[in-house]
Amino acid sequence: MKRNVIAFIVAILSAVNASAFDDVSTAYSFLDITSSSHVYGLGGVNVSLIDDDINIVEQNPALLGPELGSQLGVNYMRYIGSSNFAGVKYGHSAGTHGAWAASMQYFGYGEMKSTDVTGSVTGTFSPKDICFSGTYSHDITTALRGGVTLKGIYSDYEAYSAFALAVDLGLNYYDGDNDMSLSLVVTNLGGQLKRFNEVYERLPVDVRIGWSQGLHGLPFRLSITAWNLTRWHLPYYDTGDGTGHDSVKLKDSFMSNLLRHLVFAGEYEPNENFYIGIGYNYKTRTDMNTYSRNFFSGFSIGSGIRVRQFGIGAALAQPHVGAMTFMFNLAMRL
Repeated sequence: MKRNVIAFIVAILSAVNASAFDDVSTAYSFLDITSSSHVYGLGGVNVSLIDDDINIVEQNPALLGPELGSQLGVNYMRYIGSSNFAGVKYGHSAGTHGAWAASMQYFGYGEMKSTDVTGSVTGTFSPKDICFSGTYSHDITTALRGGVTLKGIYSDYEAYSAFALAVDLGLNYYDGDNDMSLSLVVTNLGGQLKRFNEVYERLPVDVRIGWSQGLHGLPFRLSITAWNLTRWHLPYYDTGDGTGHDSVKLKDSFMSNLLRHLVFAGEYEPNENFYIGIGYNYKTRTDMNTYSRNFFSGFSIGSGIRVRQFGIGAALAQPHVGAMTFMFNLAMRL
């Protein structure tokens, strides 16, 4: 068992080492948008969350397990602008120590005007991205589980289209006696098989580490997730109070870089059928700095309830004053 664990970790590190850490391309950034309302309410990134919900599996393939049984999950998100995202997932146990899942996620960005080289409007088009994925997980030991997700990514932007393949690798260690979960995930290892034009776009490879801890005797759980670990420097520009009197300042201090790598979350869960959680994502807050952020930028809140075979979840966030985002999840045990 120890050899299997070491081999799996070495495979993850080798794959990461072969990737370009210094790449700052923003192509395929939609892959970082969660499809889980539970995760979205906890800051948008959480690779160590333990929950009886098929929708969280996209964060870490090792969160999938036979204990989820046979589940169907549906998600919808009203995102910034006229963007609408939706998807469906299905998972099933594979013996007593394994499980598999399949999903499709659609990212639609609304209708846009199409123009010629002179700027004259020639019509409209609706850009979109679609991600198909298959996941398999297996118990390595009684407390440690590994998982892998293969993703096919199709993009269609007016007259241009592209196709890419990516792999997510994940590990999760869960100590049920102490209600502690630790995870390591590498996302989006792969590349384009068909380019938009002649330019090769890199996938957003990332390394993420997560820790979730329940508090003994109290119905609370805390989580800290570190992401964007493929590079330390995540500078941003501070534009002041928006009046235009302040000069634009580049922020690249140790503390700002540290905080932009961390997502903090807390949950109140009095029983297994209800939760309410809040998250804080400093990177989201600072990314919205030049877009009229408000006090709530970076914060998100979500809640969920289970009734017999059904689980319903919803989450809200307001990255800036002009954008209220909403996500809805439904999970059904078949």
